[in-house]
Amino acid sequence: MFTTYFQLGLEHILDPKAYDHILFVLALTIIYPFKDWKRVLILITAFTIGHSLTLALSVFKLVQVNSDLIEFLIPVTIIITALNNIFTYEKKDRNHKLNYILALIFGFIHGLGFSNYLSALLGREESLLGPLFSFNVGVEVGQVFIVLITVLLSYVFVHILKLPQRIFILATSSLIILVALSLLF
Repeated sequence: MFTTYFQLGLEHILDPKAYDHILFVLALTIIYPFKDWKRVLILITAFTIGHSLTLALSVFKLVQVNSDLIEFLIPVTIIITALNNIFTYEKKDRNHKLNYILALIFGFIHGLGFSNYLSALLGREESLLGPLFSFNVGVEVGQVFIVLITVLLSYVFVHILKLPQRIFILATSSLIILVALSLLF
């Protein structure tokens, strides 16, 4: 059972058709160089905690939200995160705690985006905690994979191709905004 739900969590975060999660993780982590890997792991874990909590609350029928509203809010979270990258990149005293709080809050929203499907899947299970845990571990592993790809791409563009990090972040964040706007409409 662990493997089945772990695989579903992994596929959930890495599914090219559900690229909103990939975009969000990319937007969340693109501003961090490799040397800040600990901050990135904390950031991604904050997102996973928010994601996991709303999944759990919805699976146990403690929270239900209009799916149309959530489908609207998910691209909004991506746009806000990418705009934050653009407007706060050059600040020397970037507020990392604010990034963690935003990741947690936006994790709540993203978790609600998948909650109906997961609730339907788990509805057949006698125990919900094991499958829910397995699913969330799969999500976290998938996110770490996206972070590794992001860090590698950043390294290639900034250190090998010598693109200024500022330009890389501004260009990537702008592209993320354009894609998220297409999701919004």
